[in-house]
Amino acid sequence: MQSSGPRRTHTAHARRGALVSVALLLAACAQVPDFQRPSLPVPDVWPVTVDPVNAVHASKTHWRAFFPDPLLQTLIATALDNNRDLRIAAGRVLEARAQFGVTRADETPTLSLFGTGNATRVPGSLGTDGAATTTRRLDLSVTSISYELDFWGRVANLSEAARASYLATEEARRATVLSLVSDVAGAYFTLLQMEELITLTRTTVQLREQSVAVIAKAMEAGGAYDYEYQQANGLLEATRANLAALAHQRAVSTNHLNFLVGQVAHEPPINGSLDKQGFDADLAPGLPAEVLLMRPDVMAAEQRLVAAHANIGAARAAFMPKVLLTAGLGLASQGLLGLFRGGAWMFQPAISMPLFDGGRTAAGVDVAQARKVIAVAEYERAIQQAFREVADLLSARASLSRQLRASSANRAAQERRLEIAQARYGAGLISYLEVLDGQRELVSAQQTSSQIRRAQLESAAQLYKALGGGLDGNSHAHS
Repeated sequence: MQSSGPRRTHTAHARRGALVSVALLLAACAQVPDFQRPSLPVPDVWPVTVDPVNAVHASKTHWRAFFPDPLLQTLIATALDNNRDLRIAAGRVLEARAQFGVTRADETPTLSLFGTGNATRVPGSLGTDGAATTTRRLDLSVTSISYELDFWGRVANLSEAARASYLATEEARRATVLSLVSDVAGAYFTLLQMEELITLTRTTVQLREQSVAVIAKAMEAGGAYDYEYQQANGLLEATRANLAALAHQRAVSTNHLNFLVGQVAHEPPINGSLDKQGFDADLAPGLPAEVLLMRPDVMAAEQRLVAAHANIGAARAAFMPKVLLTAGLGLASQGLLGLFRGGAWMFQPAISMPLFDGGRTAAGVDVAQARKVIAVAEYERAIQQAFREVADLLSARASLSRQLRASSANRAAQERRLEIAQARYGAGLISYLEVLDGQRELVSAQQTSSQIRRAQLESAAQLYKALGGGLDGNSHAHS
């Protein structure tokens, strides 16, 4: 009869090998490749080539350095303290941070202190010897409840997903701050324009009144006709109507600014002008790969993509065995004085593995993968949207600069034309209608210059935001 020892040894080795192979296969199934940032779905350069000499980088420039107007700085600072949208964003950051703390706590054992005491009295009529008996028991234990050995990375991936979600919320808050800074600046510039237009229109009303008076006097002397008087009077009334409309627009602009700032309605002490804002320095656009990845909205989309990637790992780990450990160390005694002389302990490992759940676990993996597909698309859309915004604003910057130069030249020409018309009218060479026409064209040129200047300043503020303007002096990268 042959010995079965070698055969049993071979069988045991084969079983251990099979178990190791199964374990390695399960581990491989649970693993998810390292996260890789998708390539940028945009060109490598901007469609508008701008190489300013004294360029500043928006992401390295604090808003206080970019907007030098003291009143505007005060308004922005007040908005950052009071704006309700920003408060909501800050609250969401706190919520996400707390949720991250809850998820991260699953990586550590849970310890609890548990104490009980009871006393039981049995009457003599129920006792075996006819005597009443009293029993007491005191227990005090420190217990570790259901600590999971994270062999497959399920808990770690859930923690990483919660961390990425928290960072995405923080970046969303930064995006809200940056948008608020830009919006307050834009509303302030609009209010400055309204003030300039109202001042200009009031001056125009005075000129129109003088013109009507001059023509009326000329009519009395037979040097003017009723046609000229009616035309001058019509221009006067139209200018008065325009002044009333501008007053309403100023009130609307003031209400909008107060809403952004988050305070009760009041009239800001406007004493500046569009021409004295003094931040005409060109912003360096850099390269798309350098600039777009600094924007908080793009960074938020990337963190959401990281969270979706980590959730795939957690979903795949649900196929793997789950090992839970429960242990306890305690004291037990019949009396308080002897409590610390009676030791007790407990250790209870448990393992569970899904065998059949109707496809629930597999569906969980499919859901996580589908959400990652969505997150990738949202990330790429954020990149493309950011590229379009920067490209549009770079084009606007170049266009508005040319428009402002042409508008300034036109205003100077209209001023000279009006001077010539007034001189010729004084010499009796032309009628007063040409003087009125010259006034109208000059007012139109002045209004156009004011509108272009306001658009130029607002475009600069928007470009500051689009290039990921700096909110502090720290790096935006997360470790």
